[in-house]
Amino acid sequence: MTEASKVLHIRNVGAEISENDLLQLVQRFGTVTKLVMLRAKNQALMQMHDIPSSISVLDHYSTVQPSIRGRNVYIQFSSHQELTTTDQSGQTRRNGDQDSQPNRILLVTIHHLLYPITVEVLHQVFSPHGFVEKIVIFQKSGLQAFVQYSSRQNAVQARNTLQGRNIYDGCCQLDIQFSNLTELQVNYNNERTRDFTNPSLPSEQKHRLPAQSFGEAGGMYGIQPGGSSTVSLHHMVGAHSMGLNSIQMPVANASAIMEAFGGVLPRGVMGNNDRCTVLVANLNPEKIDEDKLFNLFSIYGNILRIKLLRNKPDHALIQMADGLQAELAVNFLKGALLFGKRLEVNFSKHPQIHPSSDSIDYSGSKLNRFNRNMAKNYRYCCSPTKMIHVSSLPADVSEDDVISHLEEHGNIINSKLFEANGKKQALILFENEEQATEALVCKHATTIDGSTIRLSFSQLQSISAS
Repeated sequence: MTEASKVLHIRNVGAEISENDLLQLVQRFGTVTKLVMLRAKNQALMQMHDIPSSISVLDHYSTVQPSIRGRNVYIQFSSHQELTTTDQSGQTRRNGDQDSQPNRILLVTIHHLLYPITVEVLHQVFSPHGFVEKIVIFQKSGLQAFVQYSSRQNAVQARNTLQGRNIYDGCCQLDIQFSNLTELQVNYNNERTRDFTNPSLPSEQKHRLPAQSFGEAGGMYGIQPGGSSTVSLHHMVGAHSMGLNSIQMPVANASAIMEAFGGVLPRGVMGNNDRCTVLVANLNPEKIDEDKLFNLFSIYGNILRIKLLRNKPDHALIQMADGLQAELAVNFLKGALLFGKRLEVNFSKHPQIHPSSDSIDYSGSKLNRFNRNMAKNYRYCCSPTKMIHVSSLPADVSEDDVISHLEEHGNIINSKLFEANGKKQALILFENEEQATEALVCKHATTIDGSTIRLSFSQLQSISAS
């Protein structure tokens, strides 16, 4: 067994994971004194202030699977007892890490991509720190760019100032490393490449963008033809655009997202996921079934199929309508408590669930919430709360009727029956989130006096007396 150390070794650190993401993962346990990103190996070394802090990290994550941006990471003690200058420079160079030593060319990865990023946008961000000679935008590990300064000092200053910052409020986060390139070659001046030392280069505007790098017209994220610089969702909906991400959403879906989230996706949601199938583990096999999973996951999107894994009774696959809805489910349900178990929710390696006798098809279900009122349903997306909102109640229902329908699932602290838009609704406050979640999965789409009721989590903290 590896000896306890204040240095932690973290594996499966994808390109989308930034230094700030790793710091947030452990900050509650103590101060991080040193952090080395081993990009070429998808690993990192992190030195805590002392050994008790690193032990606290491992104790906590021995029972909770650490995950960043939908990717599981794995933490163990490092064989290093201390990170030295050699560890942070020479070692990373031997491993081929691009962040090994300062260079005048920066490799910039942009996370939480919500608005389009063009050469003009990046030039506006990086030029205050020195003369920017060239910029090249490309698609590899998400949206990335090379930014070449006239001097190494300018690049160092830019990285120190901008690392981890957002271009726009709440999105488009910068993850900046030093590149090992010595010179960028730019042949065209357009929205993707620019040589600021040679303004006479052709624009190549009439040429089609490579299909493997950019999506077809109508994507949620886009750059408008003609080199328009910054375009918000409000301008993009209904416009002809070339998407920056592989996920393609109908214009109606983009409009609903814009209306629901005010143009900024929820914290932790990047919006560029294209995996639609979710793997749920640590279920209670004695109490769970497909319909209960449908009731829970349909809060975050339409459900196509669900399959309980017979060889792993506490596992299930859930295929959702698109990648964003799957990402919302993973983001909000990871770690939720249900039937005495803490759910482990991650993206599955399977792109879809094939029709079979042991899977259930929900694609035509009228209970899928996102068939209509899409923007309103996106607004309901949140982590499980203690408060349940009950709608579609019969006109003559009483508050006692609603309480008696739900009280078997936990201790009800407060309740309120009210009328909105001529329809009876109720708020039910449970003692904790697990009780509220159990009530939702068991009683959503059940009936009271012949009316099929609808349950959602409410983001209200308390019930007012009025």
